[in-house]
Amino acid sequence: MTVLEASGGEIRVQDSELSRWPLRLAAPPAAGEFGELVKVLGRRAGDVRRVEVPFARVAPADDGIWKASATRGVNVPIGRAGATKVQSVALGSGTSQHVLIAGKTGSGKSTLLHALITNACLHYSPQELELYLVDFKKGVEFKVYARHELPHARVIGIESDREFGVSVLERLDTVLEERSVLFREAGVPDLAGFREKQPLQPMPRILLVIDEFQEFFVEDDPLSQTAALLLDRLIRQGRAFGVHVVLGSQTLAGAYSLARSTLGQVAVRIALQCSETDAHLILSEENTAARLLTRPGEAIYNDANGLVAGNHLFQVVWLDERERDRRLTDIRNRGVAAGMVTARTVVFEGNVPADLASLPMRAGGNGRVPHSSVPAWLGEAVSLRGSLGLEFSASAGNHLLLAGQDEAAALGVLAGCVLSVRQSAAPGERLLVFNASPQEKTAAGWAELQAATPQLSLHDIGEVEPQLEALVAEIRSREGRIGPRIWFCLFDLVRFRKLRKPDDDFSFSSFDKKPQSLGERLTEVLRDGPLVGVHVWVWCDSLNTLNRWFTREMLQQFEYRVAFAMNSADSSQFIDSPVASRLGANRAWLFRGDRGTLDKFRPYHPPLPGRLAKPSVES
Repeated sequence: MTVLEASGGEIRVQDSELSRWPLRLAAPPAAGEFGELVKVLGRRAGDVRRVEVPFARVAPADDGIWKASATRGVNVPIGRAGATKVQSVALGSGTSQHVLIAGKTGSGKSTLLHALITNACLHYSPQELELYLVDFKKGVEFKVYARHELPHARVIGIESDREFGVSVLERLDTVLEERSVLFREAGVPDLAGFREKQPLQPMPRILLVIDEFQEFFVEDDPLSQTAALLLDRLIRQGRAFGVHVVLGSQTLAGAYSLARSTLGQVAVRIALQCSETDAHLILSEENTAARLLTRPGEAIYNDANGLVAGNHLFQVVWLDERERDRRLTDIRNRGVAAGMVTARTVVFEGNVPADLASLPMRAGGNGRVPHSSVPAWLGEAVSLRGSLGLEFSASAGNHLLLAGQDEAAALGVLAGCVLSVRQSAAPGERLLVFNASPQEKTAAGWAELQAATPQLSLHDIGEVEPQLEALVAEIRSREGRIGPRIWFCLFDLVRFRKLRKPDDDFSFSSFDKKPQSLGERLTEVLRDGPLVGVHVWVWCDSLNTLNRWFTREMLQQFEYRVAFAMNSADSSQFIDSPVASRLGANRAWLFRGDRGTLDKFRPYHPPLPGRLAKPSVES
């Protein structure tokens, strides 16, 4: 039996040999130090699970950049399989044409997509591979590629809308049709045959990457049906025409999703950490290997439609921001040196307003024919069509009415209109702006526009009555003949008290001859103005105010309407649809009563101090 003896803060073993080495116990750390120690140990314990494979292990050497050919397909290394093997995404051969990626938050899905995109652009030149990048997440994952002007990218969608995503699918559907005609004329069945027969005609493969593609199907509406139809066509027919689709999502479960028959055509599956339900969906009912993945970046590559026999376990490479920026800078520099034009890239930044600098310039400069229609740009369409605008012509109802509480967006829309008028103004044209807003930023914005636009004059609320009287006289004097355009703008209608319609339209003295009220004068301008070249722009903060200020006859004169975020009932009354109730920041709807159409767009940012180009001497 071993006997321990405690004495004087020491513990000794009563043994002839061991008694020479007493045990002294150290004092425990203070409570605060102990807590910090536990936290550090917890973090370090979590890091033990972390495995990092350097991106350099799969990236090409400097002399191998842009040397790969995409004639027969694309092969992009994305990770390490085992101790020595490299796992690649191989597309273009057999049934391996498209990729489905699923992984929950923190699983490493974003890292995988960045590694795939960056390494693809290192291996293949822009003449070999084009990219269409669409991100539906409430983030800016793909913004880095816009910032570095990636020469491979034709489209970069950042925090995209469903409408923008569908427009990208429509663009690629057009590409399929165009390539179909070219292949038929060349007498070849696929891209490889065309490139062999026409080696001097560029024909790159196309990689469409959609992150959070499930956003297409959050609502069961015509937009989701169109997206499903186009995705099905791209996935089924893209193989022959060199179009490959990469679909990423945090989950594949949900009430609405891409048809199982379409997903069944996607042979390549990459599963990261995910729920048991998604493990079945990403691979197959019999293949549950994905639920056993335990660490970020650990993944299963399966190119056999999810069958167990096709499972290949691998670790996604780690690509940190600093190295990614360095690699993308190198790619851009190579593109510049090779004369690659990056201006062709369409960048949609859904998280910011449209830039006034992107406002289209009118060919031929100033000097528009006085009788012609006048273009007015409102912002950027939520699609690939670019700038969205309308034309003011000598037709009844050619006025613009804006409603909603987003004052900055309203100013941005009207700033686009002002600058559009400025750059095509004919002699004698005038812009009369009555800004009633008390906001300093709004006043500063109108001041910037006035300094940049010789035709624009700013007026106080008190000047509305004499100016409106003079405008009525001008309209009558033209006797139905169109003259120099006059634009009459009321900003913040609720503060123009004298324009408010009377609460009771009945009057016992209706036979007495009374002078026109201010509202009656504005009604005459709205009714008769467009035919002689006079147009009205109005912004109001709510539909309730509009209904209290304007009569039904006045409202019917506005064929062009812009709706910012409002409730469903107001939206239905204002633009014949409840869609404005689902608007987020930096969004608006344009309703054209003459066509019965609705277009979603991003309004321009309000003018910033010193940012507007000053007019030339000729203007």
